[in-house]
Amino acid sequence: MLEHACVRLVKELPEEQTSCLRAIKEQLRWFAGPQVRNVSSIGGDVCTGSPISDLNPLWIACGATFTVESLDRGARHIPAGQFFKGYRTCDMKPDEILTTIALPLNRRGEYVREFKQSHRREDDIAIVTSGMRARFDVVDGVATVSEVVLGYGGMSFKTVSCPKTQALLIGKPWNDDTLKLALASLAEDLPMAPDVPGGMCEFRRSLANSFFFKFYVDCSRRLEADGLVGNALAAAGLDAADVSAADRFHRPSPKGAQYFQIQEGKQVGQAVMHQAAEVQVTGEAEYCDDIAKPVGTLHGALVMSTVPHARLVKVDPSAALAMPGVHGYFGAADVPHNDTGPVVYDEEVFASEFVTCVGHQIGIVVAETQDIALEAARLVQVQYEELPALLSIDDAVAAGSYHEYPPFTDHTIEDGDVEAAMAACAAAGRVIEGEARCGGQEHFYLEPMANLVWCGDNDEVHTISSTQAPMKHQKLIAKALGLPCNKVVCKIKRVGGGFGGKETRAAFLNVCAAIPAFHLRKPVSLVLDRHVDMAITGARHAFLGKYKVGYSAEGKILALDMRLYNNAGNSLDLSGAIMDRALFHSDGAYKIPNIRVTGKCCKTHMPSNTAFRGFGGPQGVLFAEMWMDRVARRLNKAAEEVRELNLYEEGETCHFGQKMVSSQLKACWEQATGSASLAERRASVVAFNAAHKHKKRGIAATPVKFGISFTALFFNQAGALIHCYLDGTVLVTHGGVEMGQGLHTKMAQVCAQELGITTDKVYIAETSTDKVPNASPTAASSSSDLYGAAVVDACRQLNERLAPVKAKLGEEASKDFAAVCNAAYFSRVDLSAHGWYVTPNLEWEWDGTKGNPFNYFCFGAAVSEVEVDTLSGDINLLRTDIVMDVGDSINPALDVGQVEGGFVQGMGWVALEELIFGDKDHTWVKPGTLFTAGPGTYKIPTANDIPLEFNVTLLHNAPNPRAVASSKAVGEPPFLLANSVLFAIKDAVCEARMALGLGVDFDFNSPATPERVRMACAGPITKLFYKSDEVYRAKLTC
Repeated sequence: MLEHACVRLVKELPEEQTSCLRAIKEQLRWFAGPQVRNVSSIGGDVCTGSPISDLNPLWIACGATFTVESLDRGARHIPAGQFFKGYRTCDMKPDEILTTIALPLNRRGEYVREFKQSHRREDDIAIVTSGMRARFDVVDGVATVSEVVLGYGGMSFKTVSCPKTQALLIGKPWNDDTLKLALASLAEDLPMAPDVPGGMCEFRRSLANSFFFKFYVDCSRRLEADGLVGNALAAAGLDAADVSAADRFHRPSPKGAQYFQIQEGKQVGQAVMHQAAEVQVTGEAEYCDDIAKPVGTLHGALVMSTVPHARLVKVDPSAALAMPGVHGYFGAADVPHNDTGPVVYDEEVFASEFVTCVGHQIGIVVAETQDIALEAARLVQVQYEELPALLSIDDAVAAGSYHEYPPFTDHTIEDGDVEAAMAACAAAGRVIEGEARCGGQEHFYLEPMANLVWCGDNDEVHTISSTQAPMKHQKLIAKALGLPCNKVVCKIKRVGGGFGGKETRAAFLNVCAAIPAFHLRKPVSLVLDRHVDMAITGARHAFLGKYKVGYSAEGKILALDMRLYNNAGNSLDLSGAIMDRALFHSDGAYKIPNIRVTGKCCKTHMPSNTAFRGFGGPQGVLFAEMWMDRVARRLNKAAEEVRELNLYEEGETCHFGQKMVSSQLKACWEQATGSASLAERRASVVAFNAAHKHKKRGIAATPVKFGISFTALFFNQAGALIHCYLDGTVLVTHGGVEMGQGLHTKMAQVCAQELGITTDKVYIAETSTDKVPNASPTAASSSSDLYGAAVVDACRQLNERLAPVKAKLGEEASKDFAAVCNAAYFSRVDLSAHGWYVTPNLEWEWDGTKGNPFNYFCFGAAVSEVEVDTLSGDINLLRTDIVMDVGDSINPALDVGQVEGGFVQGMGWVALEELIFGDKDHTWVKPGTLFTAGPGTYKIPTANDIPLEFNVTLLHNAPNPRAVASSKAVGEPPFLLANSVLFAIKDAVCEARMALGLGVDFDFNSPATPERVRMACAGPITKLFYKSDEVYRAKLTC
């Protein structure tokens, strides 16, 4: 209603009276989202007294008056500037309610503006928010300040104004000298300690001053536009290049195009709708926790460590066990075999003596409802003897703390003569060295971790789990309970997103649920709340890369020596294999004749990090692009020129010995840069930047080369089971898991193609360990290749058996598959087949020899252009053009979706999402605790963060002979195309720095949050709060 009232009054009243109303209307655009706004109230927002409220600074600035009323004492009228008393406390008695907000109308020469900067532009809480109002007297063409109010949120424990600055401005002319005085005074009005809650001290103080500068520009141009001061901009020391600093952001509707080929007359190659699309969009699709629970099901809640490293002194569950509805507490003593882990048994089902991270599971409470279980878990008393904690890569390196499990860790790949090549480059003065870092990333699957376990007779255990790897659940439950695997069955129909997070970390939770289920012989459900899921199940690994690069005068990379470190957390999990893939991809898409890369998995007291889309490849490739960008800037060349110079050629050999065969790398690069008109648009970017001081654009093109296969070679096998029924329908069961990517739909298309039927005749059954045993995880982008080939093999067997039947029926009758199946049945022909596939010609050992760890490579290229607000760090992604090599697509609709989704998820990693744990750089967070544990503090991209123009092309006429239906994998490779966004942002930042005469040869760490962008852009404002000449390095949990 407030928004509608503002819109109506702005239309009805004279413009000079509505500046406050327009500012409120504009601020409401960024106030949560429409769904939240439609169920919230202005009174609730005001009385909450949030220190980061979007509107409260505006109420103060506009001179609003709040009326509060009590039945006994009547009404009180309180100026907004006096209403907010402390952290979430207001000048209200317990029996008072807020009844009225009185807002004065404005006058001629009075201007109000709203400002807000958040991590994500829309549907996000503010980092800093502000409302400002100034009234001017104009005498002899000179504007002087007669009244001014500056309200700020996010700068203190409550919404504040700036009395010293406000008093200083009264009577001052609106000119550059006054601006300088105000900026200096604001720094005193808005002090902030380095360890302030929320962090980002220098950034927040810079934002406060940047907002005032924007207000200064806005008032100047409005004074001139309203005819009050003829040359207000010039009088303020501004010119046309300054004006855009005050522009409000308005996002137009995005547009885009998708280009792909259809294979006519085939079941494969068609843009078939995802088989579960309709039930998913209607909410009918059943996920693990939606399934009807067996009678008597109990609900579990974990008892977890609250400290990162300690000896367990005492665990007392007596208070929990005394609660009505609680059926038991189970800890380490209740587990027959307590050691566990997906690769090495370096974990425990429940901690027995030591806890090694916040969230480490100590035990589980089971009760009749989830609420009772959660309350009971909180009542379990745990006494700790706290021990020193390592909370970062730097901590681990300093302590020499690494996971060392040969042959899974401590690997090196070396090719050529690194020492000699580097020495020659150093003699020519062409060597760069640096340290690059990238943060982790939360999987943020929509469905949290969920497990349901029940027991049958003869010690049978059945479980339904939200997992990408049912076999791991079967194996680890059997181990923990001391049962044979043939008595444990794990099933899953569909997963609500996984992205690697449910490959291994779901299994230990299922084991936790299985313990009470087995002892009590009752079904147990364990479903994690979102904040618990995020806090304890691990994320993408943060990485540190220490590199040294030698290059030629034209930009050819001649030598690379790099050491990689990942923050593995408190157990190995898959960190060794993830580091291996990072080593394999440390060359990016570039031929480097002399290279040495080595990796260490850091052992820290953090939750164990795990697989995530790309599996270490994104980190290795990102670092390659970081040093490639620096080489280009050292040589004063366009980065795309240097990148293109170094791209792999057909037949060249990677540093691990695999040849580039049937490479589409150059084709993707040339088509992407050509269709994006890269050269012309770079010229346009240069022109734009010359005309704008405070908005800068950047553009970048980056390639992708991504190897497809599990680097653990034994995983490259797959099975499928096919049943043909007498009505001509077909049931397929395979070892892969459907988690939204469309795997089942593709398998149905492959099966239909091979059997000569239509896709609607094929149904894919749930994934189950008692149908297809020993299935590899649905991961590594390999599932379509593996299970598709297994389906083909099963269909081949069926076709061979049915060939004599079809010959006897004749060509016309054989077109009816039901008739074929009936004829086969009456001829006693087996209508069931088990298919099997093993990826051929893979060879790799970590013994210094070379080999072929991958079946083939996927290729791609992307061009992205961004616009950066150098005063706030706000980023607007203007356009992205992608060309992706997917071979002959089995389903172009699904593949385009994967390309777009992978790119946007990658964009989140490099430009938005940031995990913040309590560590030495974030002392305002409890040590080892995840601050960003939920959507309120952790921001993923939304539909409003996609490029304004988004063009995707699946490379045409590029069949892949090494996979089913000549297709290629598509799950992970597009993720890496988001590097183009990061380096477009860096390009814009460098433009801002060059305009100030600052250097551009620096490592730009990921993610490129508004803090990193704004502070890297530098300038007079940031100089007030960051005195060093070095490029600002925002604190990063790494």
